[in-house]
Amino acid sequence: MTHYQINANKLINWKSFHEEFKSTFNFPDCYGENMDAWIDCMDELFEKPIIINIKNAKKLKESSPEIFTAILECVAFVNYRKVQAGKNPTILIAAN
Repeated sequence: MTHYQINANKLINWKSFHEEFKSTFNFPDCYGENMDAWIDCMDELFEKPIIINIKNAKKLKESSPEIFTAILECVAFVNYRKVQAGKNPTILIAAN
């Protein structure tokens, strides 16, 4: 299983959130920098399970709860779409 690390200290606003995920996951240049585009990229990029470790997640939850919640909800939606298509969920979240 492939592991990715996101440092929540870098996620200070929506712009930095999208920049960090685009860089970490090599989203295409046409990435729309919104959560619908994020969901589509994460859904299309991974057929095999991955783990996203969110380092300093507690700080993110306190400083930017809307971003923290969006990550969890959107990962859940990506996994839901996979299950609805008869596939296995592909994204696991670890937060420390």
